[in-house]
Amino acid sequence: MAVIIGVMVARKNIVIPAVAATFLTAWAYTGDLVSGFRSVFGASLTAAAELFNIFLIIALVTALLGALKSLGADRRMVEPFRVVMRNGHTAFWVMAAVTYVISLFFWPTPAVPLIGAILLPAAIRAGLPPLQSALAMAIAGQGMALSSDYVMQVAPGLSATAAGVEASVVADRAMVLSLITGGVALVLVYVMNRRHILRPSMTHLQAWEALSTSAAETVQETGAQSLPAGSSVPVAHTAAGPVEMTAAGATVAVAPAPQDGGPGHGGPPGEGAGAGRSRAFAVIVPVVLLAVVGYMLLGKFTGLVPETVGSDAAALVGGVVALLLLAASITKDARGSLEACAEHVVDGLVFSMKAMGIVLPIAGFFFIGNGDFAGRILGLEEGAEAPSFLFELVNAAQGAIPSNAFFMAFALLVIGMITGLDGSGFSGLPLTGSLSGALGPAAGVDPATLAAVGQMGAIWAGGGVLIAWSSLIAVAGFARVSVLDLARKAFLPVMLGLLASTLVAVLIF
Repeated sequence: MAVIIGVMVARKNIVIPAVAATFLTAWAYTGDLVSGFRSVFGASLTAAAELFNIFLIIALVTALLGALKSLGADRRMVEPFRVVMRNGHTAFWVMAAVTYVISLFFWPTPAVPLIGAILLPAAIRAGLPPLQSALAMAIAGQGMALSSDYVMQVAPGLSATAAGVEASVVADRAMVLSLITGGVALVLVYVMNRRHILRPSMTHLQAWEALSTSAAETVQETGAQSLPAGSSVPVAHTAAGPVEMTAAGATVAVAPAPQDGGPGHGGPPGEGAGAGRSRAFAVIVPVVLLAVVGYMLLGKFTGLVPETVGSDAAALVGGVVALLLLAASITKDARGSLEACAEHVVDGLVFSMKAMGIVLPIAGFFFIGNGDFAGRILGLEEGAEAPSFLFELVNAAQGAIPSNAFFMAFALLVIGMITGLDGSGFSGLPLTGSLSGALGPAAGVDPATLAAVGQMGAIWAGGGVLIAWSSLIAVAGFARVSVLDLARKAFLPVMLGLLASTLVAVLIF
């Protein structure tokens, strides 16, 4: 574990040390070299079995977004918000609110290009500078929405599984902490930068469109080695259209965003045969998803409907999303819907594995420290007592661990931020979750609270707000600002927000 944290601090990928640690742990415990080899596969297989529902919900949501894009409904969903951007001050809060809502349902990955194509130009025209626009997007999307992940519950599921607690409890507390962190950060960013907000003018947009941030400059600023192999991130829009930066630092042209000729560009598709269907799904999808959230809230706070939590909540969202996907595919092209729907699902699964596949071998190592999973990974006979390495480690060092709730909470926050240094935000959740389950009882703190605090640290750091070699580069690319400037501007407000939320977590939970 010390080696893995050290590798994270060095900003390197931790798959190799996690796999090696799994092999060495199993070999040392069983004394059998063959069992060590088997455990490497068994650890990833166990993690996959526990986490596949998370992969599936990501795939289905991504597939739905692909179907909506084919209808042109994705951009119509955010189009109404442009009319309320009367000036830079309202534009800041509208950008934050819309980014938060869309990211809560679809994750920031698809939300960033959606907001960047529609609302960002409108916000800049309203007088909100690109850097402040990017800060609003990053804090609300990559920070607030992703750190709670309240709808899809990927992050709470990872944290809760490792901590041995209910995912719904972690999700509820993470939601409160994310709102506190994001609220403090957004207010501070607005107050610190409000003097830079300008009067509405078309010249702001023209000046912004004239910017040409080359991919080579971005590589020099962030380091191409920090991008995952095979990945590509939109980093700039040139006169010929947007470009992408690959892991090798090369740039490739991609199709320019559709424009409606208006001041903000990127408006809804022109009127035609599919305009009515596009408008219909732009209304249906948000309404249905909001209804699902309303149903879950009714179950949580009233007795009108059964409470839907954990895997049941994920199943409900997944089922509704799958049916919306079918409806969108059939509406777009009834004859070709069979093939189109399958293609969207495949694209979603591919994206899901690219986004989350790296978690499996890492989670497998931390699962071997949990007595609930260690037996399966080590290949022990049924009924044999499985070791609980993490809990045994904590018990062995219990005398040296301060049994103080404040110390423990802030320690988990720091550990979470360290795990986020790899630029993922999710790969460290099995570690923070496992430590929460082991350390919580010793300090008299609910493990679910510590897991939520660790989740805040990991995702706010690695999910794309505090470090420049994360998905923050996509936000900077669409806004055409320096990713290093963006990370520096976000650091103090976000850190103060994290400190405030951690303090609240210890006092109220």
